[in-house]
Amino acid sequence: MKAAVVVFPGINRERDMARTLKLVSGHEPAMVWHADTGLPAGTDLVVVPGGFSYGDYLRCGAIAARAPIMDAVRAFAQKGGLVLGVCNGFQILCEAGLLPGVLMRNARLKFICRDVHLRVERSDTPFTRGYNAGQVICVPTAHGEGNYIADADTIARLEGEGRVVFRYVSQDGTLAPEWNFNGATNAIAGVVSERGNVLGMMPHPENHVEAAMGRTDGRGLFQGLKEHLSWAT
Repeated sequence: MKAAVVVFPGINRERDMARTLKLVSGHEPAMVWHADTGLPAGTDLVVVPGGFSYGDYLRCGAIAARAPIMDAVRAFAQKGGLVLGVCNGFQILCEAGLLPGVLMRNARLKFICRDVHLRVERSDTPFTRGYNAGQVICVPTAHGEGNYIADADTIARLEGEGRVVFRYVSQDGTLAPEWNFNGATNAIAGVVSERGNVLGMMPHPENHVEAAMGRTDGRGLFQGLKEHLSWAT
C-alpha cells in the first residue's frame, strides 16, 4: 500500500495518520506538501488528514480545497484512485467537489472531543471491507463543524445509492436523535463518492488502531484498504 498524506498549513493529524498507515502497511507513507503539483509515482491511496487547514478561515476546508496539490488529487480520484478524507479532510473533499454536501457548525455550536459509536452501513467498499455490515465501532471524534448537510435531492440520492457508509448510533446500534451529537442529516458520519473510491468521514479511525490506546476499532478501515489494494494488484 503506497500511501500519500497531504499536508496543509494548520493540519495537525498528519503524523497520527502516517503512523497508522505505517503500522498497518509496513511502509512509510509519502508526506505531500500543499504547494506540490503532483503525487509520488505509484501512489495508490491519498489521505487528507484532520486539523485546521489555513486556520479554518472563510469556511473549514475552503482554502485548502484550492491549493495546488488538489488538482492532482482530483485527477487521481477521477482515474479511480482511492482517496480518504478524515475530519478536516472530509471538509476539504466536500469543498473540492469530490464529495457532495457541506460540513456546518455542530448543532449545539460547541467543539466536541470524545469517543463516538458508528454503525457500518455496508462492507462492500474498499474502505469498509474490514468490517461487517451493521457492525458498531467506537472511534474518537474532535470537531466543531461536523454537521453534515446537503439538499433533499442529494440526501435522497446518497441514501438510495447506498453511499452513506457510517452513521452515528448508540453502543448497540440504535439510531436516535440523542446519539446524533452534531446534528448531521440522517446521522451521517461518512459518505463515499458515486464510484465508491472517495470516502469522507468526520471521526478519527487512525487514533484507535493500537491496543495501548484502549481500542483498535479503527484498524479495520486501514487493514481493509491494505487487503483491497493487495487484491487489486
